[in-house]
Amino acid sequence: MDLARSIGARLAKASVAAVVNGDEVDLERPLHDGDNVAIITDASEEGRHVLRHSTSHVMAQAVVQLFPGAKFSIGPAIENGFYYDFELPGGTTFSDEDLVAIEARMREIIKADQPFVRDELSPQDALALFADQPYKREIIERVSSGSADGEDAEEVGSGNTISVYRNTPDFVDLCRGPHVPSTSKLGSFKLMKLAGAYWRGNEKGPMLQRVYGTAWESKAALDEHLHRLEEAEKRDHRKLAVELDLLSFPSQLGAGLAVWHPKGGIVRKLMEDYSRARHANGGYEFVYTPHLSNGQLFETSGHLDFYKDGMYPPMEMDNGTYYPKPMNCPMHCLIFGARQRSYRELPLRLYELGTVYRYERAGTLHGLMRIRGFTQDDSHIYCTEDSLQEEIASLLDFVLSVLRAFGFTEFTANLSTRDPQKSVGTDEIWDKATEALREALIRHGLPFKIKEGDAAFYGPKIDVDVRDAIGRSWQLSTIQCDFNLPEKFELEYVGADNARHRPIMLHRALFGSIERFFGVLLEHYAGAFPTWLAPVQARILPVAEPHSDYATSVAAQLRASGFRVDVVEANDPLGKRIRNAKLEKIPYVLVVGDNDVANKTLGVNARGADVERDVPVETFLSRLAEETNIAALA
Repeated sequence: MDLARSIGARLAKASVAAVVNGDEVDLERPLHDGDNVAIITDASEEGRHVLRHSTSHVMAQAVVQLFPGAKFSIGPAIENGFYYDFELPGGTTFSDEDLVAIEARMREIIKADQPFVRDELSPQDALALFADQPYKREIIERVSSGSADGEDAEEVGSGNTISVYRNTPDFVDLCRGPHVPSTSKLGSFKLMKLAGAYWRGNEKGPMLQRVYGTAWESKAALDEHLHRLEEAEKRDHRKLAVELDLLSFPSQLGAGLAVWHPKGGIVRKLMEDYSRARHANGGYEFVYTPHLSNGQLFETSGHLDFYKDGMYPPMEMDNGTYYPKPMNCPMHCLIFGARQRSYRELPLRLYELGTVYRYERAGTLHGLMRIRGFTQDDSHIYCTEDSLQEEIASLLDFVLSVLRAFGFTEFTANLSTRDPQKSVGTDEIWDKATEALREALIRHGLPFKIKEGDAAFYGPKIDVDVRDAIGRSWQLSTIQCDFNLPEKFELEYVGADNARHRPIMLHRALFGSIERFFGVLLEHYAGAFPTWLAPVQARILPVAEPHSDYATSVAAQLRASGFRVDVVEANDPLGKRIRNAKLEKIPYVLVVGDNDVANKTLGVNARGADVERDVPVETFLSRLAEETNIAALA
């Protein structure tokens, strides 16, 4: 009994909200007989969302108290934190000192143990309550008129009842909830940074000031997150790319476009070569398509209807209107449709390292992670309905084995399912495709979440996420069923029954893009690429000038075996040259002196390991060959 009480007390202390009959609600919400109830704890994903959203309300309260006349708009919880957008009176802006003051006021509000009290109002009463808050009024008007979007629903829900939460008689905010019972449940938070944000993302609208923060269930969880952020800053691929001389973003080239330097180019070539070899062995056929197309192609595919804002402007030519391609799939459909196909040719797996161009807004660009010109390891597979399940299962095998080869070991996935109101294709084929994706995930023991109604209109999909060395999750590979493009391009094959049938198309970008995958790898390894990927695998350092000839001969021997090696002559002290090699994150530093020249040996200084003396050159060659055996990575 004492143990039960102890567990119950701990659970109550950790509780922040509840799920009643499938809806998240406040702990104070009345219950009725027969209700299905589950408790949301502060360390759960849902609980952290409640903590962060509640903390954003406290931040808004602190701002309006410190800056009388401030207008506040929206303050959602986001991954690992929250933000709130404000307009300060007189066009003034926040300073770093203001963040310190806001955080201090927030701690006073939390210490005061103010309850979050829910109320429900009519739209008219809500408009009167927020008479001096134009952004809140706009949200209320949109909700009450039925033109609300998801962001508005996050604020107040939908319908003719407007929900609000009060912390004190002086502060009230729109919100559908739930919230923690009182502000004393909060406290492990930190305000992080300031940014500008257009109201509703409209560049012609008002520019607001966004304050970002992070909030967690305990000081230990907050400290761990802040440590991860420090580590992430050290690993920032933009910083490492410059330090390691891998690539750059010249201003003369234009935003969102990179040039690859020789060292970065070597790594990229190795990635592409590995991808080509795996696809060749996996039964894929190589194709090549141009970088631009007549606009009629994108009218047929539907991109001009659904994706035009993400495409570059058209180029008017004497024989039509042309666009740089945003995707490779329409051109692959042209290849399939170039001649009559038989069921004996299926599955037909087309593969291309295809460069595409997408117009990303300047504010969204982020190094290699969000870029305007990039190359996809793009595959499109055309298969029969009967072979769909087997093809998806083998495809997921292929995806995971390639990701493991690059050093990733932890995977999760999302399965996006049909929105019946926005989809093409029959119920039967949607059910079959969705079940094939689900079965593949289960077969591989891959943890996954179902994102109901989140699929594109043309088919369900799997997104595969990897976890990196510091615990961050990156969405990389996608397997997407498509019932739409085969229909739009009138693709057919002749079946065993001599009748014509429509193939199912599978989209699959394994890396996502070469550029983004490179950026993820660079951060995952903090620049210390595994030996098979390293731009320079070994650096040979003669102790003094008399050892240079031997160093050069060893380098020639290693190069003849296919390894990437350089020699740095003894123009600087040995210690400085060793330090420089370590800063460049070279896997092996090989030091040669008198004994090595006499005995044909090396001093081996492996990255992260103790120094070895008197290692025979042949022994080191065998070790390097085993460590860089790419075939063993599959």
